[in-house]
Amino acid sequence: MLLNYDNYAGLIFDMDGTLIDTMPAHLASWQQAAEKYSFPYDKAWLHSRGGMPSRKIIEELNQLHGLNLDAEQVAQFKMQTFAELEDTGELIESTNQVLNRYVGKKPIAVGTGSQRVSAIMLLKNNGILKKLDAVVTANDVENHKPNPDTFLLAAEQIHVPATQCLVFEDTHLGMQAAHAAGMDCVLVDGDNLSFHPCQPVSEQ
Repeated sequence: MLLNYDNYAGLIFDMDGTLIDTMPAHLASWQQAAEKYSFPYDKAWLHSRGGMPSRKIIEELNQLHGLNLDAEQVAQFKMQTFAELEDTGELIESTNQVLNRYVGKKPIAVGTGSQRVSAIMLLKNNGILKKLDAVVTANDVENHKPNPDTFLLAAEQIHVPATQCLVFEDTHLGMQAAHAAGMDCVLVDGDNLSFHPCQPVSEQ
């Protein structure tokens, strides 16, 4: 179906892999962390956790592989490694076209699983921050994606009811969070944008 963005009162974008192609840099940082701390590097699994804070990913790795990694220490190393990379990714054209079309016309937020310092730096360096009305990061919510809290807080901060917001995401974990918030979702895969409406919990 052809999606009409004008039907929505507010737009909420994930950042990593949605507005900025940072996932290769994140995966490179994870690979360095895996080598340093001797845990399995599963590229596809780590990519599927896009939108989840690094510390929570380490906690999942511990459960998955029976490890006892210091989640905070490993996450700090991974985030520092990412911050030191010279190239952290280019803008993703398909989503930035949508964002630029509605700047000043609709309230726009970013809802990301990245830490605030990293998110603000990336958004500012790529010229996106000044276009936004709100930024919600991993530091702002207790329950991260696939829980709905990130997107619900973003909707609250741009003063738009959740059901009138459209989310742009690049992972199924992020799409779960959008649907849990009662929001329709557009999945981003490069230049391909596919619409995934939120299904009613139950139909009478």
